[in-house]
Formats: sequence, C-alpha cells, structure tokens
Amino acid sequence: MDYNVLIGGAAGQGIDTLSYIIEKALKRCGLYVFSTKDYMSRVRGGHNFIQVRFGDKPIYSHDEKFDAIIALDEDTVNLHSKSLKPSGKLILDKSLSNNSAYMSFDFKEVAKECGNPRVLGTAAVGVLLKLFGIPLDVSHTVLNDEFKGDVLNANLKAIDAGYSMAKQIFNVPLGKKDDNIYISGNEAIALGAIAAGVKFYSGYPMTPSTSVMIYIAKKSHDAGIVVEQVEDEISAINMALGASYAGVRAMTGSSGGGFALMVEGISLAGITEIPIVITEVQRPGPATGFPTRTEQGDLRFIIHSGHGEFPKMVISLRNPEDAFYQTARAFNIADKYQVPVILVSDQYLADSGVTVKPFDFTKIKIERYISGDEALENGVYKRYKLTESGISPRIIPGKVEGATVLIDSDEHDEFGHITESQDVRVKMVNKRMKKFKLLKEEIQEPLFMGAENPDVLITCWGSTYGPVKEAVDMLLKDGMSVGALSFGDIWPFPTKLIKKYGKFAKMIIDVEQNATAQLDSLMRENALIKADEHILKYDGRMMSSKYIYDKVREMTKSSSLY
Repeated sequence: MDYNVLIGGAAGQGIDTLSYIIEKALKRCGLYVFSTKDYMSRVRGGHNFIQVRFGDKPIYSHDEKFDAIIALDEDTVNLHSKSLKPSGKLILDKSLSNNSAYMSFDFKEVAKECGNPRVLGTAAVGVLLKLFGIPLDVSHTVLNDEFKGDVLNANLKAIDAGYSMAKQIFNVPLGKKDDNIYISGNEAIALGAIAAGVKFYSGYPMTPSTSVMIYIAKKSHDAGIVVEQVEDEISAINMALGASYAGVRAMTGSSGGGFALMVEGISLAGITEIPIVITEVQRPGPATGFPTRTEQGDLRFIIHSGHGEFPKMVISLRNPEDAFYQTARAFNIADKYQVPVILVSDQYLADSGVTVKPFDFTKIKIERYISGDEALENGVYKRYKLTESGISPRIIPGKVEGATVLIDSDEHDEFGHITESQDVRVKMVNKRMKKFKLLKEEIQEPLFMGAENPDVLITCWGSTYGPVKEAVDMLLKDGMSVGALSFGDIWPFPTKLIKKYGKFAKMIIDVEQNATAQLDSLMRENALIKADEHILKYDGRMMSSKYIYDKVREMTKSSSLY
C-alpha cells in the first residue's frame, strides 16, 4: 500500500525545504518515495505545490488523490481540498480556515515561541509525520543535515511541537535501513556524465535544464571538471565543441528555446565530426510557453535539428535510473562514431525525485576511441580519411608529433582542407552517412511490459514510462490482455518490436504529452504501424496512471473489446 501527500503554498514560503525534510525522513525509514513539483515562473507569490508519494514497494509515478495536504496558503485549500481521499486530512494554520473538517493549529504562535517566523511550515511537517507514524528522531537527523546554529534549534523545536499536536492515523509499514538513494532525473543525468568522465560542461541557465549544470558544478572540484556558465546557448555548444576537439569529453544542455539556438552548432558537430553529448529537457512551447511545466513537444524538432544531412543519435530518458546509464552510454556512442548524441528529458523527469537502487559504477566503461601514431600514413594525418565504416581515425591535437588536426565547417577533403569539388562532396556525404547505418546497430529496442501478444498495445516514450507502467499493471489486474512498448532509443528509430507486437494487437493506443502524436508519426513513417487511438495531454501537467487507465478503459469499451 502507498500513501500520497501534498505541500502547497506561494513561492518564497519554503515548500521545497519542507518537502525535502519529508522526503528524506521517509527515505530513511526504508520507504520508497516518488515526488514531483508543480511551480510557477516567479520568485515570490503564485501557487506552487509538491506531491510526495511513498510506500513499501517501488513507485513509478504520481497520484491524483491525497491522504494528507499541508496548506500554507488559501490557494492550496481552494484548489486541492477536493482531491483529498475520504479519510484524508488537511493541515493548516487556523488563520486560513475555520472549517471544522480540517486539522487547524496555531502554527504562527508555535513559530513565535520558537523565535523564528519561518518555521511555521516545519511545525506543520511535524503534524504530518505524526499522522503517518514516522519516528520523530528520523526527522531530527534530516534537520541536523540541513541547518546549523539558531536556525537548527528553531526548526527542531517547531517539528517537536507539531509532532506533539497530533495523533497517528495511518499505519505505514516502515522498512529497514537500506542502501537505496533518492535522486532526481536531472541529478541522475549529471551523475551519469560524471561517471562517463565528462571534463567540460558549458551552459546557460534555462528552466528546467539548469539543475544538470548546477549538480555538475557542485562536483566539479572533486571530479576535475570545468563548468562554464556562458552568455547564451550559441556560446554553450560552440565552447563544448571546442573542448571536445581539444580532447576532453564535453557536454552542454538546455530546454527547447535554448536548444533552438544550438541548432547551427549541431550542424557544425555533424560536418566536423566532433563528438558531443547534449541534453534537451523539454518544456511546453512555442517560445517561452509554459517555462516551468512539462511536455513532449520537441521530439520531431530534436530529431531533425540541424541543417543538411548528417548522422546523430537521439535517446529519450524514462526515469532517473535510465537517465544515469543512458547518459554514460551516450558519451561512448558519441566518441565511437564522432557524432552528436542528444538526450531527451522533460520537466516531469527533471524535477521528480525517486528512490532507486544505488547506481552500479562498475557497469560504466569509458571508451574513448582515440588514435595515436598508427593513424599516420607516411607521417601524414588525414582527419577525414575515407574508410569502409565512415569513421576516420581521431587524433587529439598536440598528442602525436608532426600531426596537424585540421577541421573546417566548409566541405573538406580527407586532410580537412576546404574543397569545391563535387566528387569530394559526394564522397564526404556518403562517408558521414555510413555512420548512420552503424548507429542502427547500436539501437536498443523499446522496453516491453505486460501480456505477451496483447490485444491492446500501448506505445509511449520517455518519462511517460512510469505512468504507463502503473496503468498497465492496473489493467492486467482487471483481466485485460494489454501490453506496452516504452521507447528509449528513438533515432535511428527502432522497428523490430513495434512490428512484432503491432501485427497481433487489435488496438494500438499511443500515449504522449503533446498535441500531434509525434511518436505515432515516427511509427507510421519507419514501421508502417499506425495507432488506432491516442491519449494526448498538453496542458503542462503530466498525466497520471489513473488518467491513462480510465482513458484505455473508455476506449476499449467503446470499441467493444472489453
């Protein structure tokens, strides 16, 4: 059994800190935790909230109904009280409401007695923890990690006061201390890059991608990484390309609008054959759009980013664990084929925190594919040597005596000299495109879950994996013959499994967080498989497993399948 709580308030009221205390306390009790954020694009005011779902088994998505709500403002009461379960409790300061159905306390007086008005929310957290029987001493360890001095003492007093105000209502099956970690999607991307040996990261802050750069920056001293916050995304990708040319593993990242500025640089990577890893953390567009919300509207744009024709790889990330391993894999693929590899995420995955097993760093193999003296022919180095595979030997400038590493954004010959030759142009295009065929051999087929050869086949990609997985489990319990394909690698497009399961399915339902069913269009183009129905959501909020479950039941009922 799992439980679901919400902490809501205005920007500046500290809900991030409060949710952190709750999440860490739950995790330290051996529980699995899944949290997701909904926040407005402002420093003060507005309405923000964080959902925290927890239980004794792994959790893959958020829920729509709540066992408890901490309301720090009236908006939280008005907007979310209707989402309480019948047994749910709403915790708030008595100044916000006189409704007897709510659990109202004089948190302001508690904060005053603690000598710090900002610990009002900490007292409410104390009430929440007591409701679920979370030991008080566990919260003390979290507070000791987070605060120091007078601030720590005020928070300890506040959480103790709140804890004493309530009685336990819910029986949460507390687990034993484990080695599990609690990590967000963006932190997992950053950690995967560090494990892969990234030595240079350049970027410009843009929600919701910024925390990738922030995490790498925090670890930069210990890991020997140069992190450069630049003036714009054009500079970001060009600096990363320069670092990669010089021989270090380099990375950059942004969201949709910033990625748009990188497009010319992606083409530069294509013709110069410089390896680079780019992360694109999607948010709703066009333009500024919904800057702090989630969507999957950039897939087509990412696949076709860059002018001209050249090979690239696009990998969509499902969850933090997947993000870690796929990021590390992306660096090896970029180095091996000397191409850009683009990692696709979104705000939902970026900001969601999840309890997962510790990442296995022994699985990460750093493969650089760097050449030495053997790349010279009679003492001469051809940077763009025509080879059977299309992959030319790559030498790091200054590492091989007498070898000059020439590159150019113009079309060039094998040595790297600019050319106007039609014959050389055709050979160079063919050389580069040979690598696209090799990338197809690297492609991982989508992850299948559910009943073998199902009547109903759900297709999805990226972060919709979690909600779809839970929806499939619920539908299987109903006795439905249902399965799902969750696409991770998405360009070059994998076709084997969609063709296999597509021919058996009586109904294919495509699930995406966009308005135009972009995955479905790729299935039609590359596998000649077309979805019969679509579950599309593009209001800036991720669909839940219950939302998908209800839609599938409705669609199959109307078609007389079930």
